Amino acid sequence: MMAISFNDIPSTLRVPWCYIEFDNSGAIRGDTVQPYTILALGQKLDTGTSEKDRPVLVTSEAQAKMLFGAGSMLAQMVEACRKADSFTKMYCLPLADDPAGVAATGAITITGTPTEAGTIVTYIGGRRITTGVLVSHTAANLATNLAAAINAEAELCVTAEVDGTTATKVNVTCKWKGLTGNDIDIRLNYYSGEELPAGITANITKMSGGAANPDIADALANMGDFAHYNIIIMPYTDGNNLRLLDEELDDRWGPLRQLEGLAFCSYRGTLSELSTFGGGNNTQNLCVVPATELPTPTWEVAANAAGIASYYGNIDPARPFQTLQMSALLAPEMDKRFTLQERNILLYDGISTWKVDDASDVRVERFITTYKKSPAGADDRSYLDICTPLTLGRLRYSLRNFLLLKYPRHKLASGDITQFGAGQAIATPDSIKGDCIAWFWRQMDQGLVEDVNSFKSGIIVERNANDENRVDIMMTPDLVNQLMVIAAQMRFIL
Repeated sequence: MMAISFNDIPSTLRVPWCYIEFDNSGAIRGDTVQPYTILALGQKLDTGTSEKDRPVLVTSEAQAKMLFGAGSMLAQMVEACRKADSFTKMYCLPLADDPAGVAATGAITITGTPTEAGTIVTYIGGRRITTGVLVSHTAANLATNLAAAINAEAELCVTAEVDGTTATKVNVTCKWKGLTGNDIDIRLNYYSGEELPAGITANITKMSGGAANPDIADALANMGDFAHYNIIIMPYTDGNNLRLLDEELDDRWGPLRQLEGLAFCSYRGTLSELSTFGGGNNTQNLCVVPATELPTPTWEVAANAAGIASYYGNIDPARPFQTLQMSALLAPEMDKRFTLQERNILLYDGISTWKVDDASDVRVERFITTYKKSPAGADDRSYLDICTPLTLGRLRYSLRNFLLLKYPRHKLASGDITQFGAGQAIATPDSIKGDCIAWFWRQMDQGLVEDVNSFKSGIIVERNANDENRVDIMMTPDLVNQLMVIAAQMRFIL
C-alpha cells in the first residue's frame, strides 16, 4: 500500500468530492541558470535626479544621463558597460562628492597664428572634439572657440573656460571632485590624418589636483541583504574604498549570505606602479584592468571589462575571455604598449592584461583576480583566473536551487529509501547523494566540471551527529580549466 505525502489534502477529509492538488517539486528537469545583475558604483552630478547611496535600476543610457547628469562618471560608466553588454540587468549606486573634495583641472594653451585653414582635434577622456580654424583667427579666437566646443559636448566629463589672465589658455575642470579626475586624458590628434593647421601649436597641461574620493561605506550598507550583484564596477582604487568593498564581498560570498560578486576596477600607471598596486591587493573578489597610456578613463575601462565579464560569463562562466574586444577603449600608441615580457610580469602581480590587434582594436588577453597568496603566505593560484569564482558562483546557485526544489518539505530518515512508501516525502542521505551525482552529470554536460568518477568516490552525505534534522554534504567537484597556453616543439629533420 502506498502512503502518499499530500501537501494540502487532509487525511481526515470525509466530504465527497474529487480533490486534486498540484506539486511542482519535480517540475524542473533541467538545470537552473542564474541571470546576472550588474552594479556600478560612481559619482553623480547635482543635475542628476537620483538619490545618493541608493541602488537604482538603469535601463538605458538616456535614463543614466537624467538620473546622474550628462557627463557624469556614472553616465559614462553605463555607456561603456553597455557597449559590451546591452542585455544584463544593471543597477547603479550613485555617490555624492566628498565635502572636502577638490576637482581636478588641466589646460590647453594655443599659440601662434594659423597660416592655413583646418581643424583642431582634441580628445578629452577619449572623446573627440573638433574646432574649426580659419587663417583670420587669432590664438585668442581659437581658445574661445575651443572652450565653446568643449562646453557644447554635454557628455564630456569636463567643463572649459578661457583663462581670465591668458586669453589663449583654456582651463579644463572635471565635473566632479576627487582623485579620479586626475585620470582624464587630454590630447590632440589620435587618428592618422589629424594634425594641427600650420602656424599654431598647442600645449597640454595634464589634469591634476583632484583630491578626496567619496567614502563608499554608506552606499555598501544600502546594497541590501537580498540583492545579488554578480558583477560590480568599482571606479575607485584608493586603499580605504577597496578595503571596504573587499570586506563586503567577502561577507557576501560567505555561506550565510551567498550573494557572491566579482568587482572590476582599472588602474593607470607605469609597469612598476601597476606591479606595486597589484602586489598590494590580494583578493579573489577583484579584477584589475590596466589603463596605462589609454585615452579612455579608468572608470570606463572598468565598466567595459565588467560588461564583457557579465555578458559572456553568464553564457558560460568557465570559458575564458581572451580575444574578446574591449569596444569602449581607444588603443595606446604602438610604442607605448606593454611588451609580452611586461604583460607576463603583470599577470604574476595580479593585474589583468589586454592586447591590441592589427586593426587597433583592444582585446582581452587574460582576466585574472589579484589573489596570489594564501592566508598563510604561500603562493596560491587557486583563484588566478576569474573563471574560477564565476564558475563556483554558478555551481553553488545551481546546487542550492536544485536541492531546494527537490526537497521543499521532506522528512529525513536513515537507511534505504525503498523501505518507505513510494509516495512519501522522505529524504535519506543515500537519496540526496544520488541526486547530487545526477546534478553533477548535468554540470558536466554543460562543460563546467569533469571527472564524475572522482566526484562519486569523494562525495560524502551524512546525517549530522548533533542535529538529527540536518544533513551534511562534502563534495569535491573538479572544475573545468581554461586553455590559455599551447606549447609545442618542432624537432625538424633536413
